[in-house]
Amino acid sequence: MSEPHDRRPARVNRRALLRRFAGAATLAAGGVLAGRALADDQALNALLDDTDHGDFGQAFDQASRTIHMPKATAPTLSPATAQFTEIAIKTYDDIVTRGGWPVVPKVDELRLGNRHPSVVDLRARLKVSGDLDPNAVGNDIYDSYVEEGVRRFQARHGLTVDGILREVTLAEMNVPAATRRDQLKVNIERLNTLSTNLGPRYVVVNIPAARVEAIENGVAVQRHIAVVGRPDRPSPDINSKIVQINFNPYWTVPVSIVRKDLIPLMQDKPDYLTQNHIRVYDVNHKEVPPSQIDWYSDDAVHYTFREDPGDSNSLGRIRINFPSQYGVYMHDTPLKNLFGGDFRYDSSGCCRVQNVQDLVVWLLRGTKGWGPDHIEQAIKSGDQVNANLLKPVPLHWVYVTAWSASDGIVQFREDIYGRDGLGAPAIPATVKL
Repeated sequence: MSEPHDRRPARVNRRALLRRFAGAATLAAGGVLAGRALADDQALNALLDDTDHGDFGQAFDQASRTIHMPKATAPTLSPATAQFTEIAIKTYDDIVTRGGWPVVPKVDELRLGNRHPSVVDLRARLKVSGDLDPNAVGNDIYDSYVEEGVRRFQARHGLTVDGILREVTLAEMNVPAATRRDQLKVNIERLNTLSTNLGPRYVVVNIPAARVEAIENGVAVQRHIAVVGRPDRPSPDINSKIVQINFNPYWTVPVSIVRKDLIPLMQDKPDYLTQNHIRVYDVNHKEVPPSQIDWYSDDAVHYTFREDPGDSNSLGRIRINFPSQYGVYMHDTPLKNLFGGDFRYDSSGCCRVQNVQDLVVWLLRGTKGWGPDHIEQAIKSGDQVNANLLKPVPLHWVYVTAWSASDGIVQFREDIYGRDGLGAPAIPATVKL
């Protein structure tokens, strides 16, 4: 942590109640609606103390309450997204014309209660992007108003919302306003194509956000943290329909993963397949021992590798099926810890879904014989059971790194595959797995 340059006790507000994330927002800059995303699936309810208002007094306390968090029910992809994003582009054009926002000097860490010269620049930076009330500038105390502004900024950029200024948050904060404006302009072309003819009920996987939304009648009724393809194995853009749910699925290992992963693993750990309950079958569907295969050649790609169902299965207990040429799924995972980080690009192209059972209950709603109790029973049985949806649900895997949802809040995500053309060269999104 950085050493405060003044050790006098800072007068700061304390929160009466905190929960992580969400809400609704307006961009203060220019009085135009704008702002950005939501960094988790829960709403943030923050009540500020009425007993201590720092150096700003009651008037600022009242004004600060108009700076809201993103709204949890505002879908990333809807017919309104393109319209609100066009408004955001005009807002960011204005910010750029007025000189953008100041750079916040590098600092190891700042949090509630600190006093540091960089807080003055931090306040100015948050003011320009609409994350802090315009009256709250010129003070070097990291008080509850600054903390709330940092939380809002983090939510709009898909970061862990903790109100602490660390390296990752600081790096996002110092991306130039012109770059953010250009990012919005790149994405409006995508949104104009994606946000039409969506229908009343659909699922969206926004790959850069590593998030899944179940959308019904213009409302995001569920949000799920996801893990998607890493940059060298990107998740593809997909427009399809969810048609089937597999409980306790087998996993047939794609040839690409056999070549890239299993062969090197077997060269290093000859008992890897046995330890991970992966069976090998020849072209006649006869099981063969792994020792029969020459792991120092391409012999392995001519066999089928199938992982048994169970808690350790790579697909977890649930797989969501949809027609696709890419051989990818949405599924559960035994590696629940992967949902906890800001960088959730760790799969070979599939989409792992946190709390996937809740999504499956929503998908199977109306399908006879597949209420929540039946779903629970199917999972606990340990047997592979398939459920066909009564009515297929449209599915969209999209690549959107900047947008403004129906709450008017502008959101940004890292261009993880370099497809925006504003930095690293793009990695094709159509790589077959």
